[in-house]
Amino acid sequence: MTIRMKDIAKDLGLSQATVSKVLRDHPDIGEKTRQRVLERVKELDYQPNSLARSLVTGRSYLIGLIAPSLLHPFFAEVAKALSSAIRDKGYSLIVSSSEEDPELEREEISRLLARSLDALVIASTGTNIEQFERMEAKAQPYVLVDRELTGLGANFVGINDERAGRLATEHLIDMGCRRVAHIRGQGNSTGIGRFEGYRHALRHHDLPYSDDYVVSRSLVDTETTRQGAEAMRLLLERDPRPDGVFCFNDPLAIGAMSTIFEAGLRIPEDIALIGCGNLPNNDWLRVPLSSIDQHSQMIGQRAAELVLSLIESKQMPRARTIILEPTLVVRSSTKRK
Repeated sequence: MTIRMKDIAKDLGLSQATVSKVLRDHPDIGEKTRQRVLERVKELDYQPNSLARSLVTGRSYLIGLIAPSLLHPFFAEVAKALSSAIRDKGYSLIVSSSEEDPELEREEISRLLARSLDALVIASTGTNIEQFERMEAKAQPYVLVDRELTGLGANFVGINDERAGRLATEHLIDMGCRRVAHIRGQGNSTGIGRFEGYRHALRHHDLPYSDDYVVSRSLVDTETTRQGAEAMRLLLERDPRPDGVFCFNDPLAIGAMSTIFEAGLRIPEDIALIGCGNLPNNDWLRVPLSSIDQHSQMIGQRAAELVLSLIESKQMPRARTIILEPTLVVRSSTKRK
């Protein structure tokens, strides 16, 4: 037999409103009453009717996340932190991947909105802002993460990518590197920002910039390690070869590391290597990888706070931009004697 909220209320001699407040963790319920209700809910294995709740509140209590890749550890950590933060407020996360395909991203946005999701969190792979402008016209809450879109004044959470590029490149220079190469990302805000930080650091230290020492990759978040290995093979053909390499992200750096070892070279003695992302497995590589910490979990948490505030707001508030400062994490891959 299906257990209903009013059955629990009648059983405990309480009002249905009181039981509802306990289940929503409302603060004006006494601790003794709260424990009575929670114990009975557990005994009866009561499952709230989400459809009925949605009909009353007008919300689905679902938030969507669209990421370029579900395999990339950065987006996995963002998703984990986002899911944990919204779960505490009674929301669930639906995750989808655009596979770095702008058309697939548009389809996924339409598909998720058709399910009446309360809000979307998107790391966009495209440049077209038309669909986002339509969402704004309909007062559909959404937050961009990691990647900003030119010409769109949207809510955004990410890091200072130009600062990330400068930190990584200046660290290589401080370690004695004078021919610093860059395996760069795509032409989105993160790729452009880190590339500009790289160039700024070279100028600041009076080192020459050369296009020969910059290799672009097209799929840096879906086929990352292979792309990093291929890019490093191109850089090893340069004469003279680079003595330091800043990679757009850690998986690119891991691919580059394998190519360096295949060539019989040493890290960091022959080539110092640094990535971006500070992934959990960086300490366990053959040579632990120096990296720039993007604070992926904090991005997920701040995105959750922002998207929940949009859902709760009675009027569409002014767009907010939250920029986190990256930090340098030094490991063996750049510690030159």
